[in-house]
Amino acid sequence: MTYRLGVDVGGTFTDILLIDEDSGQTYRAKTSSTPEDQSIGVLRGIERACELANVSLSEIREVFHGTTVATNAILEDKGARVGLVTTEGFRQVLQIARSFVPGGLAGWIIWPKPEPLAALEDTVEVHGRIAADGSEVAPLDEGDVRAKLGKLREQGIEALSISLINSYANPGHEQRVAALAAEMLPGVPVSISSAVLPELREYERTVTTVANAAVQPQVALYVDNLARKLSDAGVDGRLSILRSDGGLVSADVAADNPVNLLLSGPAGGVTGATWVAEQAGFPDFLTFDMGGTSTDVALVQGLTPRIGRETNVGDLTVRATSVDVRTVGAGGGSIAHVPALTQALRVGPQSAGASPGPAVYGHGGTQPTVTDANVMLGYLPTDLAGGEITLDRGAARAAVKTIADATGLHSVEAAAAGIIDIVNENMFGALRLVSVQQGFDPRDFALVAFGGAGPLHANALGKLTGSWPVIIPPSPGVLCAYGDATTNLRDEAARTLVRRFGELTDKNLKDLLTELAGKARATLTEQGVAARDQTVVYQADLRYHGQGFEIPVTIAFDTFGDEGEAGLDGLRRAFDAEHERLFSFVLDNEHELVTIRATAHGPRPEVTTAQLEEDGKDSSHALYTTNTIWVEGAEVEAGIYDRTLLRAGNMVTGPAIVTEMDSTTLVLPGHAVTVHASGSLLIRPVDQTADRTSEN
Repeated sequence: MTYRLGVDVGGTFTDILLIDEDSGQTYRAKTSSTPEDQSIGVLRGIERACELANVSLSEIREVFHGTTVATNAILEDKGARVGLVTTEGFRQVLQIARSFVPGGLAGWIIWPKPEPLAALEDTVEVHGRIAADGSEVAPLDEGDVRAKLGKLREQGIEALSISLINSYANPGHEQRVAALAAEMLPGVPVSISSAVLPELREYERTVTTVANAAVQPQVALYVDNLARKLSDAGVDGRLSILRSDGGLVSADVAADNPVNLLLSGPAGGVTGATWVAEQAGFPDFLTFDMGGTSTDVALVQGLTPRIGRETNVGDLTVRATSVDVRTVGAGGGSIAHVPALTQALRVGPQSAGASPGPAVYGHGGTQPTVTDANVMLGYLPTDLAGGEITLDRGAARAAVKTIADATGLHSVEAAAAGIIDIVNENMFGALRLVSVQQGFDPRDFALVAFGGAGPLHANALGKLTGSWPVIIPPSPGVLCAYGDATTNLRDEAARTLVRRFGELTDKNLKDLLTELAGKARATLTEQGVAARDQTVVYQADLRYHGQGFEIPVTIAFDTFGDEGEAGLDGLRRAFDAEHERLFSFVLDNEHELVTIRATAHGPRPEVTTAQLEEDGKDSSHALYTTNTIWVEGAEVEAGIYDRTLLRAGNMVTGPAIVTEMDSTTLVLPGHAVTVHASGSLLIRPVDQTADRTSEN
């Protein structure tokens, strides 16, 4: 037997999921993260999962890892000291940036502008220039380059980024500067913009390249350290890292291009949700990942997550392909408070974090949180994990009572219900960002809820969005690790053209796409993926001539150039349709192609899905106690069920609570759960449930 292993490192816990590729049997482990060296927690969790499965580490064939190393380096301002080489006249490209200030009118008065990742004193200009068409306007002055690199060496830079004007059209000057840097700055990692982001727009290309350089030393060190520790422990399997777009790359490629890892963690959740929804038979769905501090949401259509061209981490926005995930500061640890000025209840974005955490944990926390409110309402039992974890209901009452007193509500339960209602509305707003604001009706989608706190709020979010069924995956608390283990290798090649359609022919464009596909395929071939197992997806960024920004449109390459839907005419129609969907109008302007890209995919992993034993609707064998919960202003009795005892076809009618090792699911009155054969719980209004388990 062979095993594949998914690893997801979070701020508090490291999740491990070991999958038997033959039977689909899974073994999960949860261990405390070790921020000082994440590889320690990873190895500890792997050893624990292997003990549960009674297998040796040498039987692990592949390790798939979602990491927050690059993200944390940016958020905690712990990136390397970066030197930046620019074209003469462009030294302040990062300081000028884009003229966008967040907030309302006059927001610039109080907005503290973030410091660039490459300081102005570590930025140098060199003589030499490339034109927009790729021709050389002025030759590169190598003597000047050597002098400027010598200055950066004296200043003690730890990484070097090179971003010269129009290098996307001709990378020659950048490549020569990089060669000179290898001579003069041995051991200093170098990032060049024509390799990191060979696309139009000087600022976006520069900031992305600098971000890549800033996190490269830390990511390279971590990946090398983890690979060495795995090898020493007896793991001979290949190590792959999850990219922000939900694909995998080898550890070596990840270390060279760490800017593509900034949303590695959330991407794993979306990938895992896609796998689970496919097994349950729902290709269109919203994802809802609620943890202790924040909630991540995304939209998936046709089992394909919507991909964005920007990645946002804190105050940093870089031009890197990533799953279109939106985040809101709403989690189990979000703190409820009543500002003295407004006397209106607010929840978050401040969080109690892991330490001291919610009051109910008994670790010294006193501020009321969402978790405390859930305990007060009876939604979260005080005994979890078979009695291994005991929650302090008295501490939760004392914390939530401060909200009742501050707002004048008649009971602690009413205050707790208010906290839950507000945090649900906050998360509903995030779901609207990825659905309604993008032109999609959430009622046309299912809702996949996961994360440690997601299943507690899933039924309520289903009511707010009208998204049915609400799908609760098996082991929802470790779904990100499952996503890491069930995705495929991926690489992307792109090129900026900026050509009107009248300046192109179908053959010209097809030849360029074929060239890009060859570059993307080469990376997968080097990683051992046979050519016959590779597929390529093509995309173009289009706009009307005169517009400032583009819309991505998928290209049907197999029929490109044929009459009918394909070719430039087909692209024109596809763009018009997408533009009308997003903005409700189209223009008569000529169409313009800005950037084309080819993304090569390796094969999907062949992992057998575990199937639950078929049973009838009766779920009484899984009922182990009852509890009083507060719903809609009154107390009602709710059955508490052990999820491990539920079988396919079982039905649980709300009010009910379904418990498991890593999460708790709340089923509201008027709703029912049907257990799908794949192990997922499907929540629907009772009048929609009937005998359905999927909509295949």
